[in-house]
Formats: sequence, C-alpha cells, structure tokens
Amino acid sequence: MIETTFRGWPGQLSRRAGLLLIVVLALIVLGLYTVTDTARLEHNLALDGADYAGYAVCHRISDRSFTIAGRQLPLCARCTGMFLGVTLTFAVLGLAGRRRWSMLPPLRVMLVLIVLVAFMAIDGINSYSHFFPNFPHVYEPRNWLRLITGMGAGLAMGIVLFPALAQSLWRDQEYRPAIENFRELAGLILLAGLAVALVLSNQPTILYVLGIASALGVVLVLTAINGTALLILTRRDARATNWQQAIKPLTIGLLLALTQIAIISFVRYSLTGTLTGLPGL
Repeated sequence: MIETTFRGWPGQLSRRAGLLLIVVLALIVLGLYTVTDTARLEHNLALDGADYAGYAVCHRISDRSFTIAGRQLPLCARCTGMFLGVTLTFAVLGLAGRRRWSMLPPLRVMLVLIVLVAFMAIDGINSYSHFFPNFPHVYEPRNWLRLITGMGAGLAMGIVLFPALAQSLWRDQEYRPAIENFRELAGLILLAGLAVALVLSNQPTILYVLGIASALGVVLVLTAINGTALLILTRRDARATNWQQAIKPLTIGLLLALTQIAIISFVRYSLTGTLTGLPGL
C-alpha cells in the first residue's frame, strides 16, 4: 500500500530503507541480548538514556506505562504513542523522499489531524480526572486507549513539524504538502496501527526497539523545534542547498535538545528524587 500511496517511493526506497533496516536489526539484536538477562535489562545504557529523554517530558507514572519484562518503558502509554508517532512520520516522509516538501496538508486533512488531537485531549482530561476521586469522569481509562490517542496526536505533530523544518531549512523547497490527501494519511494511519499492535503484543524485544524509537521521537521534536527557531531568530532560514549546509543548524538544534533534556531531568530529579512518577500521584 505504501508504494502506491507515496509517489516516488520505489526509486528512493532501497538505500534509505536499507540503512534504516540495519539500524532496526541492530536494535533487535541488542534487544534480544538485553531482555534475556534481568541485570542487563536493569543497567542497559540505551534504555537508561531513553529514560532520561522520557523523564524530561513525561510524568512516567508506573501504572500508566507499559513495561519490558518488568522494566518500565521510557515514556508513559500516551507519550509512547505520541513520540512513536512522530518518529514513524519522520521516517516515512524521509524514506518517501519528501525532505524538501514544505507545505502543510490540505484543509480537509488538517481537520482530521485536529480531530485526532482532540481525541487525545478528551481522553487525557478524562484520565486526569481519576486523580480526584470526587471529580466526574466519563469512562475508565485504559493504557491501550492512551496509546492509541497518543499515536494519533503524534502523527499530527509529525505531519506539522516535518514541513515546518523543511521550510526553515531548505532554499530549494518543493511547495507541496508533506501529506497530500486522505489516501496518504490512511497509509500512515495503517502503519501507526501496526505500531500500536506491536506495542500491545507485549513482546520484550519488540518493546525494547519501540521504547528506544519513542525516546528518539522526543529528541526529534526538540531538535526540529530548536533548529527551526534558531534559523528564524538568526534570519538564516531557507538558505541550505545541501546536507553539508543543513547539518550545522540541525547539529546545534540537537545539542540544544540534549541540553534541555539534561537540565529538565536534573531539576526534576533534584526536586522529586525519583525517575518514576510524581510525588503524591
């Protein structure tokens, strides 16, 4: 379906998809090695780093999170869906050769994305109401529902951030929407549904890979926002003509993202003394 949905995919696929496949296979091998031993799982450097990335943006309440063989995922169920959705969107649009496509989707597609965000907001408010026993709520929250609504919002976030970064980065832009129609959006949603199913499969190795991918989504979001803001504030937006010129603002955006994660995690840990949850919740 993806090959018929994203024009230009077949000619662009092999090299980029091959590189991505190597990375995923490496993570799978590392995951297989890690999840077979409790000590390795508890002291895994990749998961430790992912935990800090999640800790900077997520409450990480244990009972609202999925676990890998007893170890909590880097992000709660909702944030796992959200940032996994961003990673998925960036990967698909990048593989489809749309790195310079700099326009937002058509209005009809944007309205669907707004609905997806609204679903997450409604579920989030209902879920938050359970912190207060006497506060009315509509239904009992479930982690699978948090995951699904978070994934929808993550797709919307990625679809907006991807062209925004392209618009601020490239001089020779293609003035076309990153997602052009409902068919392309449906293809992305189908992949998102597969990702949700993989998370819900509760297979430790799969959860390891997806946990790392969700933490990568945190870094992607912060890097994209920082890079875009940096280029606009310094009035150097839309100047890059190749990757050699684009790498500098992206690297600075990445360094700022890592610095933000470190500072927020340090301050939060200093105040709470825990990497899991929030005091009193």
